Amino acid sequence: MENGKQDQPLLITGDSVVKINGVRDFCKEFYMESKKLWYLAGPAIFTSLCQYTIGATTQLFAGQLGTIELAAVSVENSVIAAFSYSILFGMGSALETLCGLAYGAGSIKMLGIYLQRSWIVLNTTALALTFTYIFGASILRMLGQTPAIATTAGAFAIWMIPQLFAYATVIPIAKFLQAQSNIMPMAYIAVVAVVSHVFLSWLLMLKLGWGLAGAAVVLDGSWWFITLAQIMYVLWGSCGEAWSGFLWKAFSNLKGFIHISFTTALLFCLETAYFMALVLFAGYFENPEASVDALSVCLNILGWVGTVSLGLNIAVSVRVSNELGYGRPRAARFSVIVVLLTSLLIGLLSTMVLLVYKNQYPVYFTSNPEVMQLVEELTLLLGISIIIKSAQIALFGVAIGAGWQTVVAYMNIGSYLIVGIPLGLLLGFKYDMGVKGIWYGMVSGMCTQCFLLLIMLSRTNWNDEANATEDRIKHWGGDILVKEDDEKIVY
Repeated sequence: MENGKQDQPLLITGDSVVKINGVRDFCKEFYMESKKLWYLAGPAIFTSLCQYTIGATTQLFAGQLGTIELAAVSVENSVIAAFSYSILFGMGSALETLCGLAYGAGSIKMLGIYLQRSWIVLNTTALALTFTYIFGASILRMLGQTPAIATTAGAFAIWMIPQLFAYATVIPIAKFLQAQSNIMPMAYIAVVAVVSHVFLSWLLMLKLGWGLAGAAVVLDGSWWFITLAQIMYVLWGSCGEAWSGFLWKAFSNLKGFIHISFTTALLFCLETAYFMALVLFAGYFENPEASVDALSVCLNILGWVGTVSLGLNIAVSVRVSNELGYGRPRAARFSVIVVLLTSLLIGLLSTMVLLVYKNQYPVYFTSNPEVMQLVEELTLLLGISIIIKSAQIALFGVAIGAGWQTVVAYMNIGSYLIVGIPLGLLLGFKYDMGVKGIWYGMVSGMCTQCFLLLIMLSRTNWNDEANATEDRIKHWGGDILVKEDDEKIVY
């Protein structure tokens, strides 16, 4: 590239989306972008389901050991492990922004440095989180669990500390590979992990009679198998320039990296804490068992549908960050449109299925007539929540890909702590609407958040976002590197 042209922005001329004239052009570009999104989202969804199955299988076999054992595993997974995972996953998601922008901008070597920085930050955080595992029994008793469940779950939590450090190591690798659209290896590893996990869980927990100790050994082992397999894939040179070995540079410029990691964690933790608070508040109603069970059923369904949206979240985050890094704002903007329409379509179809079968599906989750009746009554609200949640998760992906974590974190605080929770408590307790009132509060918080995100999107100048890529990479401790052909991307 000639020196005289280096100061010119490489935006419109390099854009992969041509100017759209009419419905035919729109459908053609929509199809092409959908292929790119599902190429990323499909394996990501499959991998997430496999990893979810690992925990679900452990709970299934724990149920055959006894009621206390099942409750202990469920509580440890849904409270202690879920709390820690949400923090680490949120912090690790900063790599979706950093690696995605760097990869698109041609700073390929920075990906490996970002990965190592994330390992440092996340493993340090995991070390701090071990206190929730060590003092798990006391924490659970403070949250109102019975002494028997709290004691058993607390002992199981201590055995699960190795899993915590597996999370801290494998989450950054996943984001590192996703930024390069290198997702299939994770899916293959997840399949092997699930198959071996099921067999070993049966062997150790039931056949050999190791009980919960066997569950901990297999669960820790499965997650460390996934972790070590992905590490070997990276170290064996499968990522090219993206991995140049361990470098001391990973310890430099950590301040900006830590900042974006914690703001991204705040993005996810507020969401997780809100849903945990919903279940907690439901336990204070007149019939707490039925209220908590009904809410848990609905949240489980919302979570399953959310797995698909999470795959799209990952895909659009990669697409937006890559396109902005490469200097193609029009492609980034069009990817946002496609993922929003796709997410809304999935949400609408899921809602229609639930409404059609609202009298049949509760029986698959509970045999209690009172709980089934309450779930049926909540189905319409559940459907509305699925539609909003589908759009919300997609918008989160856009925010992460574009590097808007700090702004969206403030939106979360306003949406949930100022609108959602107060309104839910007011309707649920003051106006005696029970679980429905709590749920209306949740929907209002989600709607507020989506509304604010849509306003932000409508006011976004995507050319400016692409031009700001270099400054963001430098602010977070990166460099714009010279490519092999000595062409530098200048924004």
